[in-house]
Parts: sequence; C-alpha cells; structure tokens
Amino acid sequence: MAARHTATIAAAIVLVAAATPHLTSRAAPTLDYDFFKTRVEPIFLEKRAGHVRCYVCHADSNNAFRLERVPLEASFWTEEQSRRNFEMASRLVNPGDPDTSRLLMQPLAPEGGGNVFHSGGRQFASKDDPNWKILADWVNGQKP
Repeated sequence: MAARHTATIAAAIVLVAAATPHLTSRAAPTLDYDFFKTRVEPIFLEKRAGHVRCYVCHADSNNAFRLERVPLEASFWTEEQSRRNFEMASRLVNPGDPDTSRLLMQPLAPEGGGNVFHSGGRQFASKDDPNWKILADWVNGQKP
C-alpha cells in the first residue's frame, strides 16, 4: 500500500511539473566576460545626449557601482581593470533576469519600468533602447 501511495504522489509531482514549467527551476546563465568587455563596457564610456557618461559618476565612486579609472593617455581599461569592472557589474545583476538586475533598472526611466531613484538620471528611456538591450543580452548569458 505504501509503495502504491508513493508512486501516486510521484506521478502527481511529474504532472504538476509538466503543467507548470515556469515553476521548475532552471540553471541561471553564465555571465560572459568577453561579451561584457566588447559590448557592455563601451556603454559605460558612451556619451548620450542630455546625460553624462556612466563613467563620469561611477569611476572611483563610493556607491554600489564603481568603475575603474581609465589610465591616463588611454581610451579604454586595461585587461586587469576590465576584469574588475566585470566582477563589480556582475554583483549588480541576477543572471537570466534583467528586470530584477540593479545594473539595468537603476538607469532605466520609471516610465519604462525602471527604479524611481537614480541620481545619474535616466540613461535609458525604455527597454527598447539598444544599449539597454545589450545589457539585457549580457545578463541573459549572450556570448560574443
């Protein structure tokens, strides 16, 4: 009788899992360093109309997102600095879930679904912004 009961419970669990795939866990994607370095980091240096570059406020800052200083006479970070930027940015994302990742939601306008507070302004008006989409691709495990 106990074996039959256990089999019935196991069959019910399988049916529930099949009927509700969104409730079954799946592995979070891995954040790709090369994609970050080639596609994401340039966004931090890009000047957008009406805004300062992310780098201006986040280089050597004391807030949750701190970027390395670009060396004098250079236009980009060293390999070691890019790896540190990757580690810093990785702490502010939930792999596979851009909509709960601080790195994406802080600079997104509230009208576009972002957080109300970001003292650096609204770098992205909506999730349709090409640079926001690049950040989302990285968080979703995109490879170069």
